[in-house]
Amino acid sequence: MDSAGPDWAMVDVNGVVYFVSCSAKTLAALPGLGEACELHTEMLVSQDSIRLVGFATHLEKEWFKLLQSVQGVGARVALAILSVLGPGELASAIALQDKAMIGRANGVGKKLAERIVLELKDKAPAYTAADVGLTQVAADMSAPKSSAVSDAVSALVNLGYGQTQTAQAVSAALRKAGDDQPTEKLIRLALKELATA
Repeated sequence: MDSAGPDWAMVDVNGVVYFVSCSAKTLAALPGLGEACELHTEMLVSQDSIRLVGFATHLEKEWFKLLQSVQGVGARVALAILSVLGPGELASAIALQDKAMIGRANGVGKKLAERIVLELKDKAPAYTAADVGLTQVAADMSAPKSSAVSDAVSALVNLGYGQTQTAQAVSAALRKAGDDQPTEKLIRLALKELATA
């Protein structure tokens, strides 16, 4: 890698230097300046430009393409989302219908976050390995309690716990306490689960 900025890297490939746009997570995964690196790239062609977008993993590249299938999500917004959420976190947020998590990305408002969750909820599982706790919580998010479950998960994630860890704790709390628990009780029970984990 020759040089890097907040959302780009310049990569020398046999004497030809390419300017590659990247997410913050990809840039963080790259080695230092002057060291060899590997990027999975996607070429974006428009009427007035040709540009490369680079990804640390093939899975991140697939998510980039999947995100752009949602109306209103272009390359810039897709990179902003991938700068905030890794592929696993993004899959979890979609499975848990956590619009607030997706809304943390620059350029993603409430309506766009809702559209992303709605349009990708059936496509997302193909882009990630299923997590038992996450699968259980996603199944638990049926009708009346879905708001309490997603609110509890969102609150715990905002406290700094990981998405998958939180999903497993909320799932365990639901199994122990039963259905139809209010958000506050789910949060307290899940915190107890997290403390003993």
